[in-house]
Amino acid sequence: MRFQFSHIGFLFKTAFKKWWDREPFRESAIIAYYSIFSMPGLLVIIITIAGYFFGADAVNNRLASQISSTMGPDAAEQIQTIIKSASESKKSIWAAIMGVITMLIGATGVFIQFQKSLNTIWEVVADESKSGFWSLVRVRLFSFGLILAIAFLSLITMVVNVVLVAFGDWLTSYFSDSILIFIHILNFLVSNAIITLLFALMFKYFADAKIEWNHVWMGSIVTTLLFLLGIYGLSFYFGTANPGDGYGAAGSIILILLWVSYSSMIVFYGAEFTHAYAELLDGDIPADEHGVKQRNT
Repeated sequence: MRFQFSHIGFLFKTAFKKWWDREPFRESAIIAYYSIFSMPGLLVIIITIAGYFFGADAVNNRLASQISSTMGPDAAEQIQTIIKSASESKKSIWAAIMGVITMLIGATGVFIQFQKSLNTIWEVVADESKSGFWSLVRVRLFSFGLILAIAFLSLITMVVNVVLVAFGDWLTSYFSDSILIFIHILNFLVSNAIITLLFALMFKYFADAKIEWNHVWMGSIVTTLLFLLGIYGLSFYFGTANPGDGYGAAGSIILILLWVSYSSMIVFYGAEFTHAYAELLDGDIPADEHGVKQRNT
């Protein structure tokens, strides 16, 4: 079927119904749980790769600034402590090797769980006849590849930001300060185009389904818009309600869990929208060579 603008309402309604039927609160809580164990390794890997070009301190400070603006300074300080503990060198070479292996396993854990959630959305399951040790290795390696992609996209975002800021400073020396508005808009568009690309990669390659590129772009754009609205909403909520205050020393961890949980629900809705859009275009989407179709009863 050819997509028409009048289908938008139908897609949002269909996606919401399926999203709600799949218990998004439970699914997002599972992702939040795994994210606590994956966060140290994930952040250390991203900071290490991006820090190779910009310096670990610069990347760390930028990360802390973004987290602080969303979840508050206490959560940012807690995450900084987690990163510092995870990146400390071990006393022996074997301890260092085991530390790296543990970090890699932990960093990929949340993506494996996310893949299972996307399989549920696309109504496929991993093919048990092809499961086993090498299948587990494949999934881990693919998850690590996505981590590298995130680090690379983060690096591009920082490069673009630095170039635009420098270009803006040069322009303001010849033109009025109003040119900065254009620079900020351009920076916003480029940053969110990169986020859209990241969602497209996740939707395209994570689920064990035959998903085409023309399926994921619309869903990725919608997911990015909803994600931005959700981030602003969460920032306002955390800044006014302070939901972690009642948990004492554990308040920062609670905020992190809440942020990941709410963000996951937004991404899951975007995945449901992508699934509904794909079915509107091409009908039932089959499983790929690594999965089998799961029929609802």
